[in-house]
Formats: sequence, structure tokens, C-alpha cells
Amino acid sequence: MEIESEELPGGVVLRPAAPGDAEALCAAYVANRKHLEPWEPRRPEDFFTVMGQRIRLDERLRQFAEGRIVPWHLESDGRIVGAITLTGIILGPFRSAYLGYWIAADQQGRGLATAAVERVSRAARETVGLHRIEATTVVDNAGSQRVLEKCGFEPIGLAPRYLHINGEWRDHRMFQRILHDDDPQP
Repeated sequence: MEIESEELPGGVVLRPAAPGDAEALCAAYVANRKHLEPWEPRRPEDFFTVMGQRIRLDERLRQFAEGRIVPWHLESDGRIVGAITLTGIILGPFRSAYLGYWIAADQQGRGLATAAVERVSRAARETVGLHRIEATTVVDNAGSQRVLEKCGFEPIGLAPRYLHINGEWRDHRMFQRILHDDDPQP
């Protein structure tokens, strides 16, 4: 699957994750640790090391080669300022995936999440061949919910105690975006 890089607002580039990203990804997670903490699972200390990110990135790129995920990074001036990933890709008659993303604290409010979600939604349809994308947010993550709604995602329900986030099982709002109603391609 060929994934293209695209320029987002302010010269930020949305590009496929690459094998050499471990150091920049580690720096991004270390710099944004407190910013991301309320919205993510608790991470082991080795997650915040170059080696931990190298192992994680190698696994994600292996899953990409298998067609199970599509990982992108947002890059500005040589540093990673966010990530967005389609995971749990299922083809056949379902043709669906989950969407997850984060934007660095110092990049908030610039429209990057909205632009990235919109671009990835387009790639999900045109390149991956998906019919639908699902995304969930912790109930009190109003910023992420606004991004999803701006990008055409519709709320579809509440999932009680859905994910273990920051040390506790948290309720999540569920969203979906139907990308098209064409017949599935073999």
C-alpha cells in the first residue's frame, strides 16, 4: 500500500511512519508526557526511551506491511509533533478501522488534528479502501470530539468502562464516519 506525504497548515508534513523515526518519536513522547497522560494508557518507563520507541515502531511497521494498520507522523522542522494511525483494519464486507491520533501540546489550536483526520479519512477511502472509520474519545475530551465532528464523524453511542486510561477504566464516546456506500471491492 503506497501512502503519500501531504503538507498540513503551517508547513507541518503528514507522512508515513518510517524506520528511522524512533529518536524523534521518543523526544516527542518525552516532551508531551504530561500533556498526553489524561488521554492515554499508563506507559512503562521504557516507552519513553529510544529503544522502547524503536521496538514499538518496528512492530507498527510490521503490522503496516501486513495491512493491519497504517501509521503516520506529523513532522515540523525535523521533529515529530503528532501521530495518527488507522488500526484494526478489517476488509471484506466490513471494510472498517479505528482511528487514533495526538498532537503535541505546543501545536494545539492550529487546525493540525482536523487537517490530519481529514487527510487520513480520504486515504482510508481512496488508498486503503475502507467504508467506515470508528474513533472513541474519553467522555471529557471535548477538543477531540470537536475535531471528529468537524471531520464528519457522527456520535454513535457511549461505551462504559471502554479503555484503561491513565490508571482507570474510562467511559468513551463513540464516533463513526461512513466514507462511502459503494460495494466492497475484492
